[in-house]
Amino acid sequence: MIASVARFLIGVDEAGRAPLAGPVSVGAVIVPEGFDVKRAFPGVKDSKLLTPRKREEIYGEAAARSRAGELRFCVRFSEHAYIDDYGITRAVRRAVQRCVSALAPSPEGVRVYLDGLLYAPSKYEQETVVHGDALVPLISLASVVAKVRRDRLMAKFAARFPNYGFEVHKGYPTKFHREAIRRYGLCEIHRVTYSRKFASAR
Repeated sequence: MIASVARFLIGVDEAGRAPLAGPVSVGAVIVPEGFDVKRAFPGVKDSKLLTPRKREEIYGEAAARSRAGELRFCVRFSEHAYIDDYGITRAVRRAVQRCVSALAPSPEGVRVYLDGLLYAPSKYEQETVVHGDALVPLISLASVVAKVRRDRLMAKFAARFPNYGFEVHKGYPTKFHREAIRRYGLCEIHRVTYSRKFASAR
């Protein structure tokens, strides 16, 4: 799977495709070819299968290794308003492009691995892996940084909009969240195209 001509590998994944509120988040991690992600991050796997505590632990290790110069990572968001205007597919694509371009402005010597149906700009050598967040540790690590950063952002939004419980469900359509929308209406960060049916049910 790893191309011998690549000097650097990038893993990419997203978090927050389905929530009713907040942005979609894309994480990307770049490492030198031969970097052993599984050894550096024991237990890394699809972020949805990890506890919040384990995700934070892995994120902290990624930050420490970034400071040490062993890897680099970034997270980019496409906001709720952009999702409403252009749809989730375009919003995710926009964030992927920003992430990959930030880590590797030039495609030379770089190979990109992406989860599911994600694609990098066409100038990059790339491979999209179905269930990549479970099969490719570098994509798993990207899924963790994307999830942690989005969860932290939603916790900040919870302080601004305390009626909705964003610190618990992170904007996903739980029963509590749907009932809060029916009771209080939509707040500033709701995706109107996703949420209006719950608000209109009041």
